[in-house]
Amino acid sequence: MTAPRTDGNNGQPAADLLAKIRAMQDEQAFREQHWEGSFAEYLEIVRRRPEVARTAFQRIYDMILSYGYETYERNRETLIHYKFFGDPIDNGKDAVYGIDKSLMELVDFFHSAARRYGTERRVLLLHGPVGSAKSTLVRLLKKGLEHYSRTAEGALYTFRWVTEEESFDCPMHEEPLHLIPAEWRQAILDEINADLPEHRKIVVEGDLCPACRFMYNQLMMRYQGDWTRMIEHVRVKRLILSEKDRVGIGTFQPKDEKNQDSTELTGDINYRKIAIYGSDSDPRPSTSTASSTLPTEG
Repeated sequence: MTAPRTDGNNGQPAADLLAKIRAMQDEQAFREQHWEGSFAEYLEIVRRRPEVARTAFQRIYDMILSYGYETYERNRETLIHYKFFGDPIDNGKDAVYGIDKSLMELVDFFHSAARRYGTERRVLLLHGPVGSAKSTLVRLLKKGLEHYSRTAEGALYTFRWVTEEESFDCPMHEEPLHLIPAEWRQAILDEINADLPEHRKIVVEGDLCPACRFMYNQLMMRYQGDWTRMIEHVRVKRLILSEKDRVGIGTFQPKDEKNQDSTELTGDINYRKIAIYGSDSDPRPSTSTASSTLPTEG
């Protein structure tokens, strides 16, 4: 009689270990995080849940508030303690204590930028002595955004192009609503924003990245300006932020300016794709960095 196979885990059968792994997996969450659909389906998502098209600052601010906060008095001053900075994601591994007043100023910056008061156009510089939690705060924000993007409340989306000849993701992971021509956007946004408070209204600024604009124009030419046929080549998908995969979050390490490679910030050209597309003037061989970068302290 053959004994059950074990893998050196105190004689426990490998089948039992696999069963434990099977019990821990969450297939429903995986399917939700890897959702993919048409542009029309995405418009329905935006209509029902406009927050999916939030700005980066609105997303950070909502992420911090999602963990709750509490107020308290100290020296006749009312302070706010935001529970997010206690690192509930990692059970306090990167928790920050004793600087609630400074953290209030940080959150106020995100709040102002989320409401489009002008600070959204500024660079946020964390300045302080060694050991004042600058790097820890950046690490917390990166960790929080990664985790938040995996939840239903923090869902965000991007898109990819699919044609008979090729298929590729938007290199900038940009908002799918950019695909609506600028002259049509306001009419669409007016319907989406009709019942939203002023500070929650969706605003879509900017244009498509060069690679996506190239595809957009090529397909519009193919279909003689029929936008509804062009958009059939777009597949919208859920975007999960990941520093390790350089998706949405990147870390830029300061180096000697003589040895610094600027393409870490600006992106570069994938020379292997030039052979496919025939010219380095075609924007599709270009690569990009993560769509938003949180630099570490220098």
